[in-house]
Amino acid sequence: MGLLDGQVVVFTGAGSGIGRAVVKRYVAEGARVVAVDVSERVKELPGELGDLGGPHELGGRRDLAGAVIPVVADVSTWEGNAQAVTAALDSWGKLDVFVGNAGITDGAQPLEDIPGEVLPAGFHELFSVNVLAPLLGVRAALDALIASRGSVILTGSFAGSNAAGGGVLYTASKHAVEGLVRQLAYELAPDVRVNGVAPGVAPTRLRGTTALGQSMSDSVLDGTREALPLQEVPPVESYGGIYTLLASRTEAAIMTGTMITADSGLAVRGIARPGGRVGRK
Repeated sequence: MGLLDGQVVVFTGAGSGIGRAVVKRYVAEGARVVAVDVSERVKELPGELGDLGGPHELGGRRDLAGAVIPVVADVSTWEGNAQAVTAALDSWGKLDVFVGNAGITDGAQPLEDIPGEVLPAGFHELFSVNVLAPLLGVRAALDALIASRGSVILTGSFAGSNAAGGGVLYTASKHAVEGLVRQLAYELAPDVRVNGVAPGVAPTRLRGTTALGQSMSDSVLDGTREALPLQEVPPVESYGGIYTLLASRTEAAIMTGTMITADSGLAVRGIARPGGRVGRK
Protein backbone atom coordinates (compact mmCIF):
# COMPACT_ATOMS: atom_id res chain seq x y z
CA MET A 1 0.00 0.00 0.00
CA GLY A 2 1.12 3.53 -0.74
CA LEU A 3 0.68 6.65 1.35
CA LEU A 4 -1.76 8.09 -1.20
CA ASP A 5 -3.79 4.99 -2.06
CA GLY A 6 -7.17 5.97 -3.52
CA GLN A 7 -6.55 9.72 -3.52
CA VAL A 8 -7.38 11.86 -6.55
CA VAL A 9 -5.12 14.84 -7.27
CA VAL A 10 -5.11 17.84 -9.60
CA PHE A 11 -1.49 18.86 -10.10
CA THR A 12 -0.53 21.98 -12.08
CA GLY A 13 2.90 22.64 -13.55
CA ALA A 14 3.28 18.91 -14.14
CA GLY A 15 5.06 19.06 -17.49
CA SER A 16 8.64 19.28 -16.25
CA GLY A 17 10.94 19.64 -13.29
CA ILE A 18 9.72 19.09 -9.75
CA GLY A 19 6.10 18.80 -10.87
CA ARG A 20 6.76 15.98 -13.32
CA ALA A 21 8.85 14.09 -10.74
CA VAL A 22 6.25 14.49 -7.99
CA VAL A 23 3.41 13.28 -10.22
CA LYS A 24 5.37 10.07 -10.81
CA ARG A 25 5.92 9.71 -7.06
CA TYR A 26 2.21 10.28 -6.38
CA VAL A 27 1.27 7.53 -8.80
CA ALA A 28 3.83 5.22 -7.21
CA GLU A 29 2.16 5.96 -3.87
CA GLY A 30 -1.24 4.92 -5.25
CA ALA A 31 -2.75 8.27 -6.32
CA ARG A 32 -4.64 9.09 -9.50
CA VAL A 33 -3.60 12.42 -10.98
CA VAL A 34 -4.90 15.00 -13.41
CA ALA A 35 -1.56 16.41 -14.59
CA VAL A 36 -1.91 19.95 -15.94
CA ASP A 37 0.57 22.06 -17.88
CA VAL A 38 0.58 24.70 -20.60
CA SER A 39 3.16 22.57 -22.45
CA GLU A 40 2.24 19.62 -24.65
CA ARG A 41 5.01 17.69 -22.87
CA VAL A 42 2.55 16.76 -20.15
CA LYS A 43 0.97 14.33 -22.61
CA GLU A 44 4.11 12.19 -22.38
CA LEU A 45 3.59 11.40 -18.70
CA PRO A 46 1.31 8.34 -18.99
CA GLY A 47 3.83 6.64 -21.26
CA GLU A 48 6.64 7.18 -18.77
CA LEU A 49 4.93 5.50 -15.83
CA GLY A 50 6.17 2.03 -16.74
CA ASP A 51 9.51 3.08 -15.23
CA LEU A 52 8.03 3.31 -11.73
CA GLY A 53 8.37 -0.38 -10.87
CA GLY A 54 5.52 -2.69 -9.96
CA PRO A 55 1.96 -1.81 -10.95
CA HIS A 56 -0.67 -0.62 -8.48
CA GLU A 57 -4.30 -1.60 -8.23
CA LEU A 58 -6.36 1.28 -9.56
CA GLY A 59 -10.13 0.88 -9.71
CA GLY A 60 -9.82 -2.87 -10.21
CA ARG A 61 -7.23 -2.43 -13.02
CA ARG A 62 -3.50 -2.94 -12.73
CA ASP A 63 -2.71 0.05 -14.90
CA LEU A 64 -0.17 2.75 -14.10
CA ALA A 65 -0.67 4.75 -17.30
CA GLY A 66 -4.38 4.97 -16.49
CA ALA A 67 -3.52 6.69 -13.23
CA VAL A 68 -2.67 9.95 -15.01
CA ILE A 69 -4.90 12.15 -17.17
CA PRO A 70 -2.81 14.83 -18.92
CA VAL A 71 -4.53 18.17 -19.50
CA VAL A 72 -2.98 20.94 -21.58
CA ALA A 73 -4.37 24.18 -20.17
CA ASP A 74 -3.45 27.70 -19.12
CA VAL A 75 -3.93 27.74 -15.35
CA SER A 76 -3.78 31.53 -15.24
CA THR A 77 -7.36 31.36 -16.56
CA TRP A 78 -10.53 30.22 -14.81
CA GLU A 79 -11.37 27.96 -17.73
CA GLY A 80 -8.06 26.08 -17.47
CA ASN A 81 -8.55 25.31 -13.80
CA ALA A 82 -12.21 24.40 -14.18
CA GLN A 83 -11.25 22.01 -17.00
CA ALA A 84 -8.74 20.22 -14.75
CA VAL A 85 -11.16 19.84 -11.84
CA THR A 86 -13.93 18.64 -14.16
CA ALA A 87 -11.55 16.00 -15.58
CA ALA A 88 -10.91 14.65 -12.07
CA LEU A 89 -14.58 14.59 -11.10
CA ASP A 90 -15.75 13.09 -14.39
CA SER A 91 -13.09 10.37 -14.28
CA TRP A 92 -12.95 9.46 -10.62
CA GLY A 93 -15.88 11.17 -8.93
CA LYS A 94 -13.97 13.12 -6.32
CA LEU A 95 -10.95 15.30 -5.59
CA ASP A 96 -8.71 14.91 -2.54
CA VAL A 97 -5.72 17.17 -3.26
CA PHE A 98 -5.05 20.28 -5.33
CA VAL A 99 -1.36 21.04 -5.93
CA GLY A 100 -0.67 24.51 -7.33
CA ASN A 101 2.84 24.12 -8.70
CA ALA A 102 2.85 26.10 -11.97
CA GLY A 103 5.26 29.00 -12.00
CA ILE A 104 7.49 31.18 -14.16
CA THR A 105 10.63 33.18 -13.41
CA ASP A 106 11.81 36.73 -14.03
CA GLY A 107 15.39 35.68 -14.71
CA ALA A 108 16.51 37.37 -11.46
CA GLN A 109 16.05 40.75 -13.13
CA PRO A 110 16.36 43.72 -10.76
CA LEU A 111 13.90 46.60 -10.91
CA GLU A 112 16.55 48.97 -12.27
CA ASP A 113 16.94 46.82 -15.38
CA ILE A 114 13.22 46.66 -16.22
CA PRO A 115 12.05 49.55 -18.43
CA GLY A 116 9.16 51.38 -16.81
CA GLU A 117 6.89 50.98 -19.79
CA VAL A 118 7.42 47.18 -19.69
CA LEU A 119 6.97 46.78 -15.95
CA PRO A 120 3.13 46.57 -15.85
CA ALA A 121 3.01 43.84 -18.49
CA GLY A 122 5.79 41.88 -16.79
CA PHE A 123 4.08 42.18 -13.42
CA HIS A 124 0.70 41.01 -14.70
CA GLU A 125 2.18 38.11 -16.66
CA LEU A 126 4.27 36.77 -13.79
CA PHE A 127 1.70 37.32 -11.06
CA SER A 128 -1.04 35.76 -13.18
CA VAL A 129 0.88 32.48 -13.19
CA ASN A 130 2.57 32.55 -9.79
CA VAL A 131 -0.22 34.03 -7.66
CA LEU A 132 -3.53 34.23 -9.53
CA ALA A 133 -3.29 30.68 -10.92
CA PRO A 134 -3.14 28.93 -7.53
CA LEU A 135 -6.03 31.10 -6.32
CA LEU A 136 -8.10 30.13 -9.34
CA GLY A 137 -7.16 26.49 -8.86
CA VAL A 138 -8.17 26.41 -5.23
CA ARG A 139 -11.44 28.15 -6.04
CA ALA A 140 -12.24 25.71 -8.84
CA ALA A 141 -11.44 22.75 -6.58
CA LEU A 142 -13.00 24.15 -3.42
CA ASP A 143 -16.39 22.45 -3.33
CA ALA A 144 -14.85 19.06 -4.10
CA LEU A 145 -12.10 19.53 -1.52
CA ILE A 146 -14.58 20.51 1.20
CA ALA A 147 -16.67 17.46 0.35
CA SER A 148 -13.65 15.15 0.67
CA ARG A 149 -12.04 17.06 3.57
CA GLY A 150 -9.00 17.22 1.37
CA SER A 151 -5.91 19.40 1.15
CA VAL A 152 -4.10 22.06 -0.86
CA ILE A 153 -0.36 22.22 -1.50
CA LEU A 154 1.21 25.32 -3.08
CA THR A 155 4.76 25.55 -4.37
CA GLY A 156 6.60 28.52 -2.97
CA SER A 157 10.33 29.17 -3.08
CA PHE A 158 13.40 30.11 -1.08
CA ALA A 159 12.57 33.54 -2.54
CA GLY A 160 9.32 33.53 -0.58
CA SER A 161 11.13 34.52 2.59
CA ASN A 162 14.52 35.76 1.39
CA ALA A 163 15.98 38.32 -0.98
CA ALA A 164 18.10 37.40 -4.01
CA GLY A 165 16.27 34.14 -4.73
CA GLY A 166 15.06 35.79 -7.93
CA GLY A 167 14.36 39.24 -9.26
CA VAL A 168 11.95 41.79 -7.80
CA LEU A 169 8.85 40.37 -9.50
CA TYR A 170 9.55 36.71 -8.76
CA THR A 171 10.51 37.40 -5.15
CA ALA A 172 7.36 39.45 -4.57
CA SER A 173 5.20 36.72 -6.13
CA LYS A 174 6.66 33.98 -3.95
CA HIS A 175 6.23 36.10 -0.82
CA ALA A 176 2.59 36.34 -1.90
CA VAL A 177 2.34 32.54 -2.14
CA GLU A 178 3.40 32.23 1.49
CA GLY A 179 0.61 34.65 2.36
CA LEU A 180 -1.85 32.55 0.39
CA VAL A 181 -0.88 29.44 2.33
CA ARG A 182 -1.50 31.13 5.66
CA GLN A 183 -4.70 32.94 4.73
CA LEU A 184 -6.27 29.98 2.94
CA ALA A 185 -5.35 27.67 5.82
CA TYR A 186 -7.23 30.04 8.10
CA GLU A 187 -10.23 30.45 5.82
CA LEU A 188 -10.67 26.77 4.98
CA ALA A 189 -10.11 25.24 8.42
CA PRO A 190 -11.23 22.77 9.61
CA ASP A 191 -12.41 21.25 6.33
CA VAL A 192 -9.36 21.66 4.08
CA ARG A 193 -5.69 21.63 5.06
CA VAL A 194 -3.44 24.11 3.21
CA ASN A 195 0.34 23.82 3.19
CA GLY A 196 3.26 24.69 0.96
CA VAL A 197 6.75 23.66 -0.10
CA ALA A 198 9.56 26.19 -0.54
CA PRO A 199 12.25 24.59 -2.73
CA GLY A 200 15.72 26.05 -3.09
CA VAL A 201 17.37 24.76 -6.27
CA ALA A 202 16.63 21.91 -8.64
CA PRO A 203 18.10 21.01 -12.04
CA THR A 204 15.36 22.09 -14.41
CA ARG A 205 14.57 24.72 -17.01
CA LEU A 206 12.11 27.46 -16.15
CA ARG A 207 9.88 29.49 -18.43
CA GLY A 208 10.73 33.17 -18.29
CA THR A 209 8.49 36.23 -18.50
CA THR A 210 7.86 36.96 -22.17
CA ALA A 211 7.00 40.60 -21.49
CA LEU A 212 10.59 40.99 -20.28
CA GLY A 213 11.95 39.34 -23.42
CA GLN A 214 12.70 36.02 -21.68
CA SER A 215 12.23 32.44 -22.81
CA MET A 216 13.48 29.29 -21.07
CA SER A 217 16.51 29.35 -18.77
CA ASP A 218 18.44 26.94 -16.59
CA SER A 219 17.53 27.22 -12.93
CA VAL A 220 20.98 26.11 -11.73
CA LEU A 221 23.73 28.61 -12.42
CA ASP A 222 27.49 28.01 -12.40
CA GLY A 223 28.78 27.89 -8.83
CA THR A 224 25.44 26.94 -7.30
CA ARG A 225 26.64 23.65 -5.83
CA GLU A 226 29.57 25.32 -4.10
CA ALA A 227 27.26 27.96 -2.60
CA LEU A 228 24.98 25.40 -0.93
CA PRO A 229 25.68 24.32 2.64
CA LEU A 230 24.86 20.72 1.67
CA GLN A 231 27.23 21.04 -1.32
CA GLU A 232 24.95 19.13 -3.69
CA VAL A 233 22.33 20.22 -6.23
CA PRO A 234 19.43 17.88 -5.41
CA PRO A 235 17.68 16.04 -8.24
CA VAL A 236 14.04 16.93 -8.82
CA GLU A 237 13.06 13.54 -7.38
CA SER A 238 14.36 14.67 -3.97
CA TYR A 239 11.23 16.75 -3.40
CA GLY A 240 8.75 13.91 -3.85
CA GLY A 241 8.76 12.83 -0.22
CA ILE A 242 7.78 16.27 1.05
CA TYR A 243 4.85 16.62 -1.35
CA THR A 244 3.77 13.08 -0.50
CA LEU A 245 3.91 13.83 3.22
CA LEU A 246 1.69 16.89 2.86
CA ALA A 247 -0.84 15.05 0.69
CA SER A 248 -1.08 12.10 3.08
CA ARG A 249 -4.21 11.96 5.21
CA THR A 250 -2.31 10.16 7.97
CA GLU A 251 1.21 11.58 8.00
CA ALA A 252 0.25 15.27 7.81
CA ALA A 253 -3.18 15.25 9.43
CA ILE A 254 -2.10 17.84 12.02
CA MET A 255 -0.41 20.20 9.55
CA THR A 256 -2.03 23.29 8.06
CA GLY A 257 -0.69 26.77 7.35
CA THR A 258 2.84 25.34 7.14
CA MET A 259 5.49 26.15 4.55
CA ILE A 260 8.14 23.44 4.49
CA THR A 261 11.54 24.83 3.51
CA ALA A 262 13.65 22.51 1.36
CA ASP A 263 16.48 24.78 0.28
CA SER A 264 19.64 22.68 0.77
CA GLY A 265 20.51 24.98 3.68
CA LEU A 266 20.49 28.28 1.78
CA ALA A 267 18.67 30.06 4.60
CA VAL A 268 21.46 29.22 7.05
CA ARG A 269 24.33 29.96 4.68
CA GLY A 270 27.10 31.81 6.48
CA ILE A 271 28.82 35.00 5.41
CA ALA A 272 32.34 33.57 5.25
CA ARG A 273 31.47 30.15 3.83
CA PRO A 274 28.29 28.19 3.16
CA GLY A 275 28.78 25.71 6.01
CA GLY A 276 31.04 25.36 9.03
CA ARG A 277 32.83 22.27 7.78
CA VAL A 278 32.95 23.23 4.09
CA GLY A 279 36.58 23.21 2.96
CA ARG A 280 37.81 21.15 5.93
CA LYS A 281 37.55 17.79 4.21
